Amino acid sequence: MNIEEGFKNLIFLFENFLIDQGVNPTLALYFNVLLNLLILAIILWAVTYLMKTFVIEAFKSFSHKTKTTFDDYLIKTKFPKYIGEIVPLIIIYSTVPYILAEFPLAVKAFYFLIDIYIILLIVWIIRSVLRTTKSFLRTVESFKDKPVESYIQVLMIIVWLFAFIFIIAEITGKDVVNFIISLGAASAILLLIFKDTILGFVASIQVSVNDIVRIGDWITFSKYGADGTVTEITLATVRVQNFDNTFTSIPTYSLISESFQNWRGMQESPGRRIKRSVYIKQNSVKFITPEDFEKYRSIQLISSYLEDRQNEINEYNSTNEIDKKLPLNGRNQTNLGIFRKYIDTYLNNHSAVHKEMYIIVRHLQPTEHGIPLEILCFSRDKRWANFEYITADIFDHIIAAVSYFDLQLFEAPSGDDIREYFAEINTEIQPKKDQ
Repeated sequence: MNIEEGFKNLIFLFENFLIDQGVNPTLALYFNVLLNLLILAIILWAVTYLMKTFVIEAFKSFSHKTKTTFDDYLIKTKFPKYIGEIVPLIIIYSTVPYILAEFPLAVKAFYFLIDIYIILLIVWIIRSVLRTTKSFLRTVESFKDKPVESYIQVLMIIVWLFAFIFIIAEITGKDVVNFIISLGAASAILLLIFKDTILGFVASIQVSVNDIVRIGDWITFSKYGADGTVTEITLATVRVQNFDNTFTSIPTYSLISESFQNWRGMQESPGRRIKRSVYIKQNSVKFITPEDFEKYRSIQLISSYLEDRQNEINEYNSTNEIDKKLPLNGRNQTNLGIFRKYIDTYLNNHSAVHKEMYIIVRHLQPTEHGIPLEILCFSRDKRWANFEYITADIFDHIIAAVSYFDLQLFEAPSGDDIREYFAEINTEIQPKKDQ
């Protein structure tokens, strides 16, 4: 008697015993199946416990002793857990068909379910290895600037595609090769009919995996007139509630094929950026005179700066025997330079401006409208209404302060300006005509 026959006799031992005791054969069969399944469940529990206690823990202990971090990432991605399921799976695969030998439909269903589970287990193991590889390569200096994650995602898509093909082949009962051939013949029609659905499906996976957009994000998509909060992400569309409470639907695949702005980074950062310019008339910029110095020194925010700066300039000019009959000679302060310092000091003393982030006041390239004086800083309050109030408050002050430094803001002439100009010309010409 070989091992297989001995195993069969062991499985039917309880059934034969019940029949010998006069129990109905059908009832004895059911009792025997239940008992064998109960014994199998106990064995599986014991094997799983042993695998978890010894094999998995031994793997963890081994990983702690090695210098490489690859095995540490294997533990984080549950690789030992998936490997530990192989032994119980082998036991189930080897015993259940014998236990259910008298139930051919149940055996067929068992093989169907166990085959699908094996396919999924293989996918989980491969996914664990790929995730481990990705995490490990992130720690390697030569791979830090490489798009490793993109390659891993492509490989995972291929793995899931093959898994899907094998599962469909298992459900339909077709050979995998024949299924792939028939799928290839129908692919052109499927792509034509379900183009938008397929694009949306692929896009939704990429949006989710790459964390491009989340529900609750504020996005701006000018092409579709969307500027508001994402309220829903589906296979085909992304729904955005704009700030005027209208709704805009955006095709999901547009999020990966076109450019849009996601304000999540701003919402998660400590402050919200303020970046605006005022235009200074170039002919209003000048070197300051002693009289100007005395006037500007009364401005408290920059009085100490002005004195220190002027003392430094006077010392330089004196040391180098600069002829100061002309302000152009040597070093001198300008009203625009003092105004820039005033704005910088004002922003650094403003309670709503984030002091740990950039505060920059700078010139940009002069234009036909004058010299752009750009202010760049960050508000502590990121809420839209409060942010606009803070920005307006800062620029109200800056615009009102310009005249105190003998500077002028550029403003295109209006109709009233032109009428006043010609009225002055007529006033000057009329007396001459009368003479």
